[in-house]
Amino acid sequence: MQTQRKAFSLLVAISVIVIMATVAMLVMNTTGKITRGTTTQYQKEQAVLLAKSYTELAIMSVMSNDRNNTYSSGNDCIENINGVIGPSGSSTNGEGYRVRTRIAYIGDNRFGTCSGTRVLSNSVVTPESSLNIIVDVYVEYKELDHPSANPPWITYHRRTLQKI
Repeated sequence: MQTQRKAFSLLVAISVIVIMATVAMLVMNTTGKITRGTTTQYQKEQAVLLAKSYTELAIMSVMSNDRNNTYSSGNDCIENINGVIGPSGSSTNGEGYRVRTRIAYIGDNRFGTCSGTRVLSNSVVTPESSLNIIVDVYVEYKELDHPSANPPWITYHRRTLQKI
């Protein structure tokens, strides 16, 4: 009778250990998924905020730019604003963000050095404004928790039409 109790206790102990190990694996798996999801959400929110910031930068740059070229700078048309946010070398290894901003012009602007692909129309004139711009911002980043060694770039795009 004594040996049966010892054997039963051993079986109960092994069963409890197996159940606890299964619960621990389930908790660890869920924690990993939540962490990965939080990181992905954080990176996307950062990309959205960077896109908004670069949109505002583009609008301010166009508004403050001397399009009549009175300072003889030779560049009276702002077409691109690019940037890299993050640690040094982050644009290649994916730890940071790459931002590309493209500006296209619509309206009576007396364009000088704009390339032909950046002037969509110079015959559109509205009573409120003689110049409108389209700002396209592309924010690229790599998923930090991606299982492969070289994850693909993820691109967030924001397009804004702004009266100047």
